[in-house]
Amino acid sequence: MLFSEDQVAIRDMTRDFVKSEIVPFAAEWDRQSSIPKDVVQRAGALGLFGVNMPSEWDGAGADFKSYVLAVEEMAFGDAGFCNMVCATNSYGFKVRDYGTDDLKKRFLSPVAAGEALGCMLLTEPQAGSDASNLKTRAVRRGDKYVINGTKVFITSGQSAGYACIIAVTDPTAGKAGISAFLTKTHMPGYNVIRVEHKLGHRTNETCQILLEDMEVPAEDMLGNPGDGLRIAFSGLDSGRIAVAAQAIGVARAAFEAALGYSHEREAFGKKIFDHQGIGFKLAEMATEIEVARAMCHHAADLKQSKVRCVKEASISKLYASQMAERVCSDAIQVYGGYGFINDYPVEKYYRDARVYQIYDGTNEIQKILISRELAAGH
Repeated sequence: MLFSEDQVAIRDMTRDFVKSEIVPFAAEWDRQSSIPKDVVQRAGALGLFGVNMPSEWDGAGADFKSYVLAVEEMAFGDAGFCNMVCATNSYGFKVRDYGTDDLKKRFLSPVAAGEALGCMLLTEPQAGSDASNLKTRAVRRGDKYVINGTKVFITSGQSAGYACIIAVTDPTAGKAGISAFLTKTHMPGYNVIRVEHKLGHRTNETCQILLEDMEVPAEDMLGNPGDGLRIAFSGLDSGRIAVAAQAIGVARAAFEAALGYSHEREAFGKKIFDHQGIGFKLAEMATEIEVARAMCHHAADLKQSKVRCVKEASISKLYASQMAERVCSDAIQVYGGYGFINDYPVEKYYRDARVYQIYDGTNEIQKILISRELAAGH
């Protein structure tokens, strides 16, 4: 697939940053479950928090395909770092598409410019895939809304400076009674009560947030009353294509590590790459990555061209996430016993890959969506 000069420039800029600033330190950051703030700030300064945001709101002004290319490169370096950047971009998409000029100035520009992270507060203990079953309430009191509730699995919930909160404003209206609000996270009532200990993506925190009598000015509602679910679900195609790109990046990292190791390790008098069992395994890994990338870029093309791509985005996410787990597992097999040890990189890739089948819509949800699209003739 051919790319424009601008797309290649953003991909290569991101690749160079990842190669020098992320890859050499990712394993240690994973063990520490943290990433230095100055690295995050340098990523923001490069425009990675607002790749697809308009330049008038301090974004990079690049197209969606550029974003997808950048995502793969970031995930190649470290999945947790990439997830943090993607969550911030997801927040930005909502404000870009639904915010007034005033909201964009106050809640988008600082994030797109790389000055702060953004996060989405949607999921609740009882409302994951069933996002319409929200319990968080936003009650109007004068010129403010008072919000109470608990949100879970919030990417960058502690380190983000800005948040989009999805809450029920009219309990009698069902899905039409849910609205969206923008806020700064340092406001009273925004409480981080738990930072999760995770299998993978350890360089980016995942939090439980308690919203306790948190006041948000009515003017900071994003969109209109009742638009909350539409806003939350908007950009799902973009998010799923980005998850596919993340999965491809991690799989590529695992494959390249295994390929390099196969040319170093000897068994029975020759490099293990020259044993057909290993050479064929690597050939299959390379093939699966290329197929997933082709699917991902096809879906990105459709999305950028404003062509309906629900099916293609879901297929891309479904296949790439499953592919990543297979490739990372095979990479461990290539390493043998060393692949199971933390001193080598592939066990981290395996841990990081697993969540792609869960977030941004579980793979079971993707199959539902694909089958619905097929039934509708799309």
